[in-house]
Amino acid sequence: MASVSSSSLLNKAVRQQYMSLGQGGKCQVTYIWVDGTGEGLRNKTRTLDSEPTCIEEIPEWNFDGSSTYQAEGSNSDMYLIPVRMFRDPFTLDPNKLVLCEVLKYNRLPAETNHRHSCNQVMEQVKEHCLWFGMEQEYTLLGVDGHPFSWPSQGFPAPQGPYYCGVGANHAYGRDVVECHYKACLYAGIQICGTNAEVMPSQWEFQVGPCEGIEMGDHLWVARFLLHRVCEDFGVVATLDPKPITGNWNGAGCHTNVSTQQMREEEGLKYIELAIEKLGKKHKRHIEVYDPRGGKDNMRRLTGLHETSSINDFSAGVANRGASIRIPRQVGKDKRGYFEDRRPAANCDPYAVTMAIAQTCLLDPTEEESKKEELA
Repeated sequence: MASVSSSSLLNKAVRQQYMSLGQGGKCQVTYIWVDGTGEGLRNKTRTLDSEPTCIEEIPEWNFDGSSTYQAEGSNSDMYLIPVRMFRDPFTLDPNKLVLCEVLKYNRLPAETNHRHSCNQVMEQVKEHCLWFGMEQEYTLLGVDGHPFSWPSQGFPAPQGPYYCGVGANHAYGRDVVECHYKACLYAGIQICGTNAEVMPSQWEFQVGPCEGIEMGDHLWVARFLLHRVCEDFGVVATLDPKPITGNWNGAGCHTNVSTQQMREEEGLKYIELAIEKLGKKHKRHIEVYDPRGGKDNMRRLTGLHETSSINDFSAGVANRGASIRIPRQVGKDKRGYFEDRRPAANCDPYAVTMAIAQTCLLDPTEEESKKEELA
């Protein structure tokens, strides 16, 4: 029997008695933000007199940054700046979830507020209609840290039957996955799919296509919903890029990228140009593709288990062992998108999408650099 939390065993019928009560026209708004680890999410709720119709109607708020690894106790107040609003699938309409940026006491972005700089870059490349789709892999654990439904002693059968599998002996935790999917749809997340992954108890959901800054906004709130759904079921979702050592797949956040030019006739040449630029900045990208400057990805990007080596850059059509994959259909159609397979499951989507936009669309080519030097 998997180790589940004590809270999940509380009487849900009693809870529902209270959840079905009216609110007297008031609205509950839950503020969500990224904490000082760059991975964790925090939230707190306040009452508004009426349902907000747009983000501008939601007031700024504050919190104790000394308790979220974001400030010292002597100067701990941090600002919450609402940036995107979603419906609340837990307390239902008219209640809202609101993603926030975090500002320090001097109203400068907090160290882990990568959204601020990402948004500036996305505004610079707006004319390119830059689309992203991110594939979020995660692993379900019991509260004891042991993979959900794995034998308490030993391991399940080797990898092979679990990817997109069906049946109680192949799919572990599908209830969590389906409830999360529904919660995302209700909230207004741009979720586009889900599937069981290669390692048992490992799953993936996909968010996109999203343009520019929307990618990070939607993925962070989708992660929040995942953690909240897991909380209700008494299990844990980890985004650790390599939660189990040995002959088991790691967890990534493959990032699909497409510009307007890439989607048009003969767009493949723009895909190839972007890949060439990415190859020249491989080390820089590895440093921002996980929250520890590449140290987390060192455990995952080994050249095994459908990954490339962290030390080398490679690209290929339909090659899941490459840094960048061009889907077979894209190679055939000569237009579409490419997939960067390097980002870790626990990456910050703002940092990832910002780096890709900068390298592919803002950094000058060698030819352009030479022209600037001669000018």
